[in-house]
Amino acid sequence: MKLEVTLFEKAGMQNTEETLKIAKKFAEENNIRDIVIASSTGETAIKALQIFDSNKFNIVVVTHSYGFVKPGYQEMPDETRKKLTDKGIKVFTAGHALAGAERAFRKSLNMWLPVELIARFLRSTVCDGFKVCIEISAMAADAGLIPVDKDVIAIGGTGKGSDTAVLLRPAYSSDLLDTKVRAILCKPRDF
Repeated sequence: MKLEVTLFEKAGMQNTEETLKIAKKFAEENNIRDIVIASSTGETAIKALQIFDSNKFNIVVVTHSYGFVKPGYQEMPDETRKKLTDKGIKVFTAGHALAGAERAFRKSLNMWLPVELIARFLRSTVCDGFKVCIEISAMAADAGLIPVDKDVIAIGGTGKGSDTAVLLRPAYSSDLLDTKVRAILCKPRDF
């Protein structure tokens, strides 16, 4: 397999369209049909819908959990979720695989526990989007929305939008160490 890696000068949403196009090109050239995309408000997911044919790809959008920003609040509007699901996109909302209950201990006791340390390590050594790709893949696998016996492309970012695309063999969160990163398709150089 020949691979061309794109390094964006800076992290951020300005890379979203290019990230999606890079992922689609690689998916088509390598017969990858499962695409997992992080999208909190749905903006990235709507852009993905313009680039990926939802009849050709199993597209799974993973959102922030309810209450991530404030209690009882979900960032993706119901209309956006409906627009996506009407087009055959699966939209999944759950607690973060690399934070979950451990975040409660950090927030209330100012104590870091192993899973959040792993997340912090992935963010600081590769980039935020890389951590997101690992996390959303585990979450989608846990929900049965993507296979764990085939490679998938995961797309994540830094803050808003997408700037990272990764080819990986996902694992369930309970088997997280079985996740295999096959290739980084794009990421920010400076993050």
